[in-house]
Amino acid sequence: MISSFSQYNKEFRYNLTLAYPVIIGLLGHTFVQLVDNIMVGQLGTAELAAVSLGNSFFFVAMSLGIGFSTAITPLMAEADGAKDVASARKVFIHGLMLCIFLGILLSAAVLFSKPLLYQMGQPEEVVELAYPYLQWVGISLVPLIFFQGFKQFSEGLSYTRPAMYATLIGNVINIILNYFLIFGFWIFPKLGVEGAAIGSLFARCSMLLFMGLYVRFSSKFVAYVQQITFQKPQMSLFCKIFKLGFPSALQMFFEVLFFTAAIWLSGFLGKNPQAANQIALNLSSMTFMFAMGLGVTAMIRVGNQKGRKDIVRLREVAHSIFMLIFIFDVIFCLLFLSLNELLPWIYLDGSNPLEYTNVTEVIQIASSLLIVSAFFQISDGLQAVVLGALRGLQDVNIPAWITFFSYGIFGFPIAYYLGIHTELAAIGIWIGLLSGLSASALLLFIRFRYLTNKLIFN
Repeated sequence: MISSFSQYNKEFRYNLTLAYPVIIGLLGHTFVQLVDNIMVGQLGTAELAAVSLGNSFFFVAMSLGIGFSTAITPLMAEADGAKDVASARKVFIHGLMLCIFLGILLSAAVLFSKPLLYQMGQPEEVVELAYPYLQWVGISLVPLIFFQGFKQFSEGLSYTRPAMYATLIGNVINIILNYFLIFGFWIFPKLGVEGAAIGSLFARCSMLLFMGLYVRFSSKFVAYVQQITFQKPQMSLFCKIFKLGFPSALQMFFEVLFFTAAIWLSGFLGKNPQAANQIALNLSSMTFMFAMGLGVTAMIRVGNQKGRKDIVRLREVAHSIFMLIFIFDVIFCLLFLSLNELLPWIYLDGSNPLEYTNVTEVIQIASSLLIVSAFFQISDGLQAVVLGALRGLQDVNIPAWITFFSYGIFGFPIAYYLGIHTELAAIGIWIGLLSGLSASALLLFIRFRYLTNKLIFN
């Protein structure tokens, strides 16, 4: 790949054209969390840790819903590549029904899991604040997963901008409501952490409303939505989506659970390490959205080439996207290394004398974590994009086992031992994250090369 750079960089322009709306949309999701963290961080380190703990449950459930919904994109891309509108319409309808069901199911699961907060050995002050926060973000799973159904449908047809527009609108609403509800501005009550969750709920509802109306009335989607009539659902298509979506959900679940475990492990160390972990995790999530966006691009373009049965072209396109994320992540690595002592101050207020000792400790820990995070930018980015290419090939079962091994068998034991049983503490947890992501990136790339070689030469 390195020796063939000129062969791949000619694809960069189109890849970025397709990817940037997805990246902006995904950054919008993360920006909702960033705004929550920054505003809540002004209240204190316990409040910031509470958002981290509440989101740990939310993200696990969200990963399953989004993972399932990703099955829609490669199926739509394959049908689009084959110019099969009828099949694409059926995938869209059945995918939406699945997303509605999953949103309700996962929301109920989160709400019923709230009492577990008191059984996890987390700081009591943090748990008391996280409990009402988790209730509202749990409810927000319903509109969020429903929104994902429309998003994956649109992106599967290579229309990546509608979800970007929806997310930008949601962000504006979230920022305004957060300010009013967290701090009690104007006629609104001061709700603190709970206000941040309510703002996120209304923001996600607005995203769903915009996306639904856009798909319904846009001329781009006339062939897919104007001729829909009520018909008996096809169980065979549900099974096809399930077979593709369930392993994809497991892949995302294993990764999110891996990072969630870091939140819980840091909670055993105290509220300040947990708050520092949240800062480093949120900053890393911002850069990871570039990898996620290019992963969606890989899924779409690989799915298109699969539909056209052009495997040589498929691999050339995929390698160009791998090269592009590598360049981005080297830049992010250098950025984190050079700004590791400055970035954490975005989240906390050092002027409050009552919180100064806590704030100073959180900043010190977070700065160290960002150094480790700088080095796993490359591994994290590559594994996400290669995983997207494998989904475009509709290869999901073996990658699910790869992610389970990399995170659960290899990375987590390292994080647990170094974090809990050595003086490295929070830094040790993040060394475990780096180890798991590196193993995942290497094994997934080997899997992609094996499959494409097999398709080309057999």
